[in-house]
Parts: sequence; structure tokens; C-alpha cells
Amino acid sequence: MRATKGSENVFADCGFPPAEAENLRIRAKMMMALTGYIQERRITQSRAARIMGVSQPRISDLVRGKIGLFTIDTLVNMVTAAGLKVDVDITAGRPKAKTKQVA
Repeated sequence: MRATKGSENVFADCGFPPAEAENLRIRAKMMMALTGYIQERRITQSRAARIMGVSQPRISDLVRGKIGLFTIDTLVNMVTAAGLKVDVDITAGRPKAKTKQVA
């Protein structure tokens, strides 16, 4: 069996376009932080829903990892309501390959 080293973004490794892969990576990171918050405090989904200002079924979707049901905006609101801080680091990415222009 041969292992291939992946990038820092599993979604890019799965073939998603770069912008979508980055969006998914960011959402996944926030969802993991919120799920960790719930688990560490040993609170119920109902209590978590009250804290985050959403319904209990939304918390169920969160802990089940239903990433397609959450936008970055919604997750930022939930993270903030939970008393956590969202921070953004923007760094230079890989240089894009030069495209050959045809005259």
C-alpha cells in the first residue's frame, strides 16, 4: 500500500475547487470548535441551542457534521454566542501557474 502526503486541506485533496475547498475547511474548523465546546462542557444539545441562539435540531446537524447546512456567517454567529473568538489569518498562498497566452 502506498501513502500519498496530502495538503493542509483535505477538501482540496478530494478535488474541490480551491475557493470551495477553503470555504469547507473554514466551516469544518468552526464546526469542530463548536462540537468541542459542547463536549468539553458536557452540556445538552438543548442547552447548547439556547446558548448559541439556534434550535436543538440545528445543534444536532452540527454535531453530526452536516457541513452543507451551515454557512460561514451562521457559524461565526454561533461561535461568538458561545463566547469563543473567531480569528482570521491571511497568508500568501502558492503562486498560480502562469498560463500561456495565445496571440
